[in-house]
Amino acid sequence: MNKPPFKKFPKLSSEKIILREIIDADIPDIIELSFYDGKPAENAAQAFKMQERINKDYQKGDSIHWGIANIKSNKIIGTCGYYRGFEAGSGELGCVLLREFRGLGIMTSALKLAIDFGLKNMELKRINAITTKQNYRAIKLLNRLGFGKLDSLAEDEIEFEIIGERAQNLRNNKK
Repeated sequence: MNKPPFKKFPKLSSEKIILREIIDADIPDIIELSFYDGKPAENAAQAFKMQERINKDYQKGDSIHWGIANIKSNKIIGTCGYYRGFEAGSGELGCVLLREFRGLGIMTSALKLAIDFGLKNMELKRINAITTKQNYRAIKLLNRLGFGKLDSLAEDEIEFEIIGERAQNLRNNKK
């Protein structure tokens, strides 16, 4: 299995977006997108500290966190990546997008890029994602991308997963 850190931070793109490394200059624009351990940043100082922790996790090989940039402006409008380590060839996928960019296919595009990278470049065998039962848009998105409901966790959460070979077959048929 290939896991972070990589010699060069992976930059991925589609016709709509670029997944790229988040730099310090991006932080003031992404305060509302900044989360660590499920807790949101309340200000720029907290967002900087969270990004430092995310960068340390990447250097330790425990995560990879991309900024989702608009292909025309290169401005970060969301984030996605793999979090919480890569035990047994598994990666947990997470994402967040600014409200004004939802419903435009941007997150679908971003997660397709991240899933393909995880399967092909990191050789993940399993990808999971956790969301709340009330997040109907996330549930619909995960189903559309081929994830199956795995389990209900805490009273408010659902876990979804996609297994490597099945994921690759689904991804190839949807291109």
